[in-house]
Amino acid sequence: MSKSILRLATWSSAAALLAGCASDGGLKPQARQYDIDRLPARASLAPSGLSPAAWPQRDWWRRYGDAQLDRIVDEALAGSPGLRAAAARVRQADAMAGVTAAAMAPQVTGAAHSERLELSAAGDVPPPLAGGYAWHSEAAVHLGYDLDFWGKHEAALDAALGRQKVSEAEAESVRLLLTVGLVQHYLKLSQLYAQRDLAEQVLQQRLQVLALTQQRVAAKIDAEAELKQAELAVPLARNDIVVADEAIALVRLQLAALIGTGPDRGASIARPQLQVCPAGLPAQLPSTLLARRPDVVAQRWRVESLRKDIDVAHAQFYPTVDLNGLIGLQAFGLSHFLQGRNTIAGLGAGMSLPIFDGGRLRSSLALRDAEYDQAVEAYNQTLVDALRDVASQLVSIQRLAERNALQAQALDAARQAYDFSLRRYRSGVGNYLQVLATQLQVLNQQRAQIDLDTRAFELDMQLARALGGGYAGLSLSSQ
Repeated sequence: MSKSILRLATWSSAAALLAGCASDGGLKPQARQYDIDRLPARASLAPSGLSPAAWPQRDWWRRYGDAQLDRIVDEALAGSPGLRAAAARVRQADAMAGVTAAAMAPQVTGAAHSERLELSAAGDVPPPLAGGYAWHSEAAVHLGYDLDFWGKHEAALDAALGRQKVSEAEAESVRLLLTVGLVQHYLKLSQLYAQRDLAEQVLQQRLQVLALTQQRVAAKIDAEAELKQAELAVPLARNDIVVADEAIALVRLQLAALIGTGPDRGASIARPQLQVCPAGLPAQLPSTLLARRPDVVAQRWRVESLRKDIDVAHAQFYPTVDLNGLIGLQAFGLSHFLQGRNTIAGLGAGMSLPIFDGGRLRSSLALRDAEYDQAVEAYNQTLVDALRDVASQLVSIQRLAERNALQAQALDAARQAYDFSLRRYRSGVGNYLQVLATQLQVLNQQRAQIDLDTRAFELDMQLARALGGGYAGLSLSSQ
């Protein structure tokens, strides 16, 4: 047996030398993969003066303290066709990895056949079978095993496992997009309810001003023109309420569609009860958080998978060596089939190697190199975009407090101006146009405040999205 192994090793060495005829010619990838820890832009992820916080969490929306939102998201995650399709792709990639892994194991197959033949009188079969008819039967177990000296199957398995990780990260991307979409619409619903409250408040104010105007007209202080203007303002305020009701109904329908249910589910969604938006952020955002983004993870695993595909393409230049054997029974005539002297057995080794292939292997390797380069540059671009995305959210969050302070000042000034003009109007000094103008200023500032309050939640949500929503799925370490 040792002589056979030595002979096989000698053949393999000689074959490896001959394989130089089909050379890779020094082909290799050209792209350079970015290191997230060494990118200069990483410095922009350090907002100074912010308190530490546990950030982020995968179910980030729960910190808003709205039980209805929690139920909606859970319902959508359980019933989303997009998520189910993504899960099916994960199972598909897992099955493909299993198929690839099977190539590394010995292959044992069984086969049996029986057929009736007319045997030649001048053939290999001696009399009395020669020249007549006989049954030829065979049953055997065949063994095959590829020795995989060059790691081709192992690299193919690593590539398949990488693609499996890609599908898992992409499924997490679908999950993140779904939750972000739900929360966005839920925030819009909350904003619309606040705007409706404001419209109700404005209606009450205009009804009060109308009553005051009627009194002034009766007292001959104002003319009919002022009365008509005050009367016109009331239906306009009522129209704002109708517009808000329509927008609320439409957002409810959009939420029902995102949940994956019919319109009736949207009608059952009550007014959001969002609690105070979290304001704390960590003083430093380590790059490991950004590396959890599903799109970054998916691109990283895609690069790793294609790098293993290059190893597979390299291994094609070297000889393939496999062991094979069989054991079974063979006989002419059914009556002799089960006799011990009809056993057959064999054990051997086979080898194939590329010598001249017209450049097929070089072209295949060049194709894998180009695919790898594309994946690396896609990863680099994804990483740069992710850094910009996170930095943009942080800049906006840092400016939000300043905007809130200035908005509070503007709203307070507008209210004082309205109160002053209303007092003048009641005392008979001012006029209706002054009251209406200052009331519109208050309305605009109140709407701006509602928008800023919603903006705080939106920025918190967008930062969670930019960081991957707390994604904590896959290890990025190379095998």
